[in-house]
Amino acid sequence: MITLATRGSALALAQSQIVLAELRLRAPGLEVHLEVIDSDGDLNPHSAVPDLEGRGWFSSRLEQALLEGRVDAAVHSAKDLPSELPSGLRVGAYLRREDPRDAMVTGGNRSWRELAEGARVGTSSPRRAAQLRALRPDLDLVPMRGNLDTRLRRVEAGEIPAVMVAAAGLARLHRGHLGQLLDPHLECTPAPAQGAIALEVRAGAELDGLAAALDDPATRVCVESERAVLAAMGGGCRLPLGALAEAVGGDRFALTVAWASRERPFQMLRKSGTAPGPELLDLALGFATELRT
Repeated sequence: MITLATRGSALALAQSQIVLAELRLRAPGLEVHLEVIDSDGDLNPHSAVPDLEGRGWFSSRLEQALLEGRVDAAVHSAKDLPSELPSGLRVGAYLRREDPRDAMVTGGNRSWRELAEGARVGTSSPRRAAQLRALRPDLDLVPMRGNLDTRLRRVEAGEIPAVMVAAAGLARLHRGHLGQLLDPHLECTPAPAQGAIALEVRAGAELDGLAAALDDPATRVCVESERAVLAAMGGGCRLPLGALAEAVGGDRFALTVAWASRERPFQMLRKSGTAPGPELLDLALGFATELRT
């Protein structure tokens, strides 16, 4: 039997079920137990993420259980992983990525263009906030924590006209019809690794080999280049940084990076380019260097 660590939200459990199904597909008869572990972010639901100390607010307690041998692997939203993993741990698999885009959920299924002047929009993401301000400086951006279900319920109850969420989360909870997707190249570039599920394991452990069978090579190339930008820019979800890499045919990948301008409020700086897979990391680091200066 193997034990997988997971957070307890509906989305986290749905993602763990995806991993569980993939494991059983490759190892029929494998007995898998899910161990629910609350993250620091879960235990501090009313704190804004930037107010929580350190990094890994949604992953560190799962990683500690993995390091202590209490679980065999941990299932994460890849965007929640810190830019540097603890020594002895590695991402054994990035599963095939779901839609990485951001979505706006509103009471009337409206786009950001159709919101009333000064409308309130819930988001605690500095990245989403910066890009929304560039699109609609008039919007009233309201800090909002809580899991996806909680945020959707607030819109349904009429407490707030709109919230920003990840399209992948909506899809995995079979609620994709609720969101209006934003253009990731021109409107709202997603967080590095958004939409990908990461299976974290102990390096060299027996499960490491089985995890490798779940790994999607194209997703890994994309996510690792996006995470390289994040690390080069200082790491952490406090940064107003978006990064998206996509396979565009053959061995070529396109990369878009968005960064909030320090000198010009309500303006995003964007870099875009293409490169073969082996050169994508260099392109990503080059973009980070240009945006830092």
